[in-house]
Amino acid sequence: MKIKQSTKKQKLIVIVGPTASGKTEYAVEIAKKFNGEIVSADSRQIYKGMNLGTAKPNGKWINGKFIYKGIPHHLIDFLEPSCNFTVAQYKNLAIKKIKEIAKRKKIAVLIGGTGLYIKAVVDNLDIPEIPPQPNLRAKLEKKLKQKGIDYLFNKLISLDPEAAYIIDPKNPRRVIRALEIILVTNKPFSSQRKSGRQLFDALEIGIAIPKEKLFTRIDKRIDVMMQKGLLKEVKMLIQTYGEKRQAFDAIGYRELIPYIRSQKNIGLGLELMKKNTRNYAKRQLTWFKKDKRINWVNSVSKAKTLVRAFLQK
Repeated sequence: MKIKQSTKKQKLIVIVGPTASGKTEYAVEIAKKFNGEIVSADSRQIYKGMNLGTAKPNGKWINGKFIYKGIPHHLIDFLEPSCNFTVAQYKNLAIKKIKEIAKRKKIAVLIGGTGLYIKAVVDNLDIPEIPPQPNLRAKLEKKLKQKGIDYLFNKLISLDPEAAYIIDPKNPRRVIRALEIILVTNKPFSSQRKSGRQLFDALEIGIAIPKEKLFTRIDKRIDVMMQKGLLKEVKMLIQTYGEKRQAFDAIGYRELIPYIRSQKNIGLGLELMKKNTRNYAKRQLTWFKKDKRINWVNSVSKAKTLVRAFLQK
């Protein structure tokens, strides 16, 4: 089935939702039905080797493309965990991939739970490049050691309440970086990403799922991760790259690394991982619910109906 492209702007399908809501399967079904390719918007699935802990699709690299269930996936499993990666870098790569997909007469399906990645592409955010501030960062890291991450996060949201929905409160690097930007620019972190001229005609679809069901799915998925060898994955990653990598601040890695190091009861780390994932899902929902352009659905068939109407208009 060939897609009739808009004469004004390239059409883009966007699938969003909290972790464990089923985004990948929705996106695959839509890509199959409407001759599409998938562009991932997940800030941790970009990394090689971080497979189980990020719930990365179990795809394979074939002729230079990551293929899952017959569908090419872009911006996934391509970066070494030793590399840092910014929102601005993601935006540029994603826009490039979406345009390449259009040249192949296909529809791009942007999918993910990293809200800022999605917004950077859909709203063509102008993201200021604020260079690292070594002296200020050293002071903030000293405060982290003295008073803990909760102190720094409370300081952050006192300066910028909206940052509570953007920044992971248990991720020291993210909290320190946000504070760094605020203190250097004297502007709220959340206001420094301005929307530009939209590049795409986007249909945004959100996956609606009852919170209790979502939390059950999160807990079950983490149990399955452990059964499939998450501990082994984490051990291999830290042996290869060391513990002090930005990539390993991700949920699922940061909770387990201290228990692996100390050889204490890993069950405590597992419960913390579940708790942090549930809290992360809440923040994702809060972020996405603010976007009134998102069409919330509870089935793939309803999503397909929306896509069909959108592509035909």
